[in-house]
Amino acid sequence: MAKLIFNYGAMGSSKSANALMVLYNYEERNQNPVLLKPGVDTRDGQHIVRSRIGLTHSCQLLDSFLEQYHKDPGSVVKYDAIIVDEVQFATREQIDDLSDIVDFYNVPVICYGLRSDFQNNFFPGSLRLMEICDEIKEIKTICWCGKKALCNARYNKLGIIREGDQVVLGSNESYISLCRKHYKLGMLKKEE
Repeated sequence: MAKLIFNYGAMGSSKSANALMVLYNYEERNQNPVLLKPGVDTRDGQHIVRSRIGLTHSCQLLDSFLEQYHKDPGSVVKYDAIIVDEVQFATREQIDDLSDIVDFYNVPVICYGLRSDFQNNFFPGSLRLMEICDEIKEIKTICWCGKKALCNARYNKLGIIREGDQVVLGSNESYISLCRKHYKLGMLKKEE
């Protein structure tokens, strides 16, 4: 029975690396998976998923994939699995489409993304997944203090940024994963 699965974690928890490993496992077994990401994620190129540890793979855009699905719903049955990276950028409607693919075409959909933004608010795609997915799995990472990191802090040379647009693409130069305490205190590292 196919499932809609949401694997979430703070930044730097190896979500993209996990997605690429799952893709590899399907391909190694002569299965036909498809790797997708929302079109808004252009950090590493429009059709590339890249992990911080250097793994990369080409991908399709979620938007185009779902447009094709709406034109020809049966086209999804050729896939043994659908793997979506950066799923937090998906819309509620796109998540509902993915759940329809699971429910009506029996194709598993395995999603990877952030649960919340730099203000600890849900992203629309993540919230919808939390509401309707079959399985929720946390991919853990740690704060600089060693405690579990829950928060994705956006920062600049002046410290943590607490206001602004929900989506500002960036990586290690703009974001850090912190435990809730150090996020609240605005501590990006141990004081010297």
